[in-house]
Amino acid sequence: MTVIKDLSQATPAQMQALQAKELEILKYLKQVCDANGLSFFLAGGSCIGALRHHGFIPWDDDVDVFMMREDYERLARDWSKLSPNPQYELCRSDATHNYRHAAMTLNDSETTFINFRTADQDVNQGIGIDILPMDRLATSAFARFKQRANAVIFSIYINQRLPDHQGKLLRMLTGLPLALVKSPKRRYQLWHHAEARMIKPSLKASPAAVELVTGLKAIMRPLDAAWFEQTQLVPFEDTQMPVPIGYDQYLTLIFGDYMSFPPKSDQKAKHHTAIIDTERSYREYKGQYYLVED
Repeated sequence: MTVIKDLSQATPAQMQALQAKELEILKYLKQVCDANGLSFFLAGGSCIGALRHHGFIPWDDDVDVFMMREDYERLARDWSKLSPNPQYELCRSDATHNYRHAAMTLNDSETTFINFRTADQDVNQGIGIDILPMDRLATSAFARFKQRANAVIFSIYINQRLPDHQGKLLRMLTGLPLALVKSPKRRYQLWHHAEARMIKPSLKASPAAVELVTGLKAIMRPLDAAWFEQTQLVPFEDTQMPVPIGYDQYLTLIFGDYMSFPPKSDQKAKHHTAIIDTERSYREYKGQYYLVED
């Protein structure tokens, strides 16, 4: 059994145990998608890991994948019919559950990954992988303005927390709307309506794509939709995983020389966790590491 209380102090063996569990979840997602005509591709650090390390970046503590909006919504809508194994739960914020996450995760319910940002929430706290939507960018200037404005409103009220590592100004601008609207019900109404408005352009053909849920810089950054229209398989650990055919243009735009290693100071896990357990369900930690009574 592998238990980790502080990811920044995790040993290589502990990190490998966490990554092995995440790989199991990723393989399950691929199994479901392949069986049902759905497409996804590795994103961000997971895509870099596939190309530079043929697997995980050694210090990376999560998996990120993208799905085009249509497939993303179908996966969310039909998960209970598409997935044969109830151990894996597709987690997405709704009127009664808030994961403080702007996208979805696929979690293994028989494991534990208690993040401090959700330690006060009665939600699935298992080890998971992030599934993010890739949207189409609106075609006119005014429509793009409305789409991006709704994306900002959506991000603020679904995450319900101040952004990390994005500067004091952004934290202040995020904190004000949260201070003005404190009701969870009203916050849900705001982000739910904003989400519906921001994804409308994804129902139409557009030559540009955009990440609407990964941060302010991404919201303002147009992408060539052709980069993501097809995928190709590349080695990833003991299997193969899809990356977009335009991976080089995409990664170069965002990361620059992505095949070079970052400074040693940046080679560290990014999540702030209370506890991780690769073999015991998060339910066993209720009242101890999450939903702790004062």
